[in-house]
Amino acid sequence: MSPEQFLDAVFRHRAIAILRGQHQGRAAAAMEAAVGAGFRLLEFTVSTPGVYDLIAEFSRRPGLIVGAGTVLDLASLEAAVGAGAKFLVSPVLDLQILGAARELDVAMLPGCYTPTELLLAHRARVPCQKLFPAPGDIAAYLRAVLGPMPFLRVIPTNGVHGGNASEVLAAGAVGVGFTTSLFDLSEVEHRQTEKIFERARSLLAGVKHFTNAVRPKT
Repeated sequence: MSPEQFLDAVFRHRAIAILRGQHQGRAAAAMEAAVGAGFRLLEFTVSTPGVYDLIAEFSRRPGLIVGAGTVLDLASLEAAVGAGAKFLVSPVLDLQILGAARELDVAMLPGCYTPTELLLAHRARVPCQKLFPAPGDIAAYLRAVLGPMPFLRVIPTNGVHGGNASEVLAAGAVGVGFTTSLFDLSEVEHRQTEKIFERARSLLAGVKHFTNAVRPKT
């Protein structure tokens, strides 16, 4: 999947399920609940035990687009892509990592916070910029940044929840990532997958109005 194809998928689905697990089997069960509720864009952080097996397992399934998060070095990048990751996410803007992802023709979402970092990432030809960490009012921040730079393709993750996701998308985000607002660590640990399923379904219902959008061509 090329970066352009990944961006099309983001506009189609709008929401990414992001899991940082402490146990491979529990992580798989938790993500399975999110998939059952309708999530199709999935991210496992490389700090999750057995992450490359998880990426390989879920990426083999038709209709799922699986990525790796917290990619901070070339070894993690190469292992994730080798396991089947279709996109990579980092909490920071690292030009070496961006270059390696570009050579492999894999979408890379670098973590950016300031307008300068967001613009640098855009000029590095990434398909999307991950907004990280979360400002106090994500939607207001996006409106301020996108006013002079509407060409940015921003995906906030940290700080997005059911109460603000639709407002964040309305403010101009191309997608949102749900982390602890979807995967409560206690529920993951105790395999309370029915609670994760219900929360996932509720979160997706909140962004349904924005799904199946056609990506604007730039």
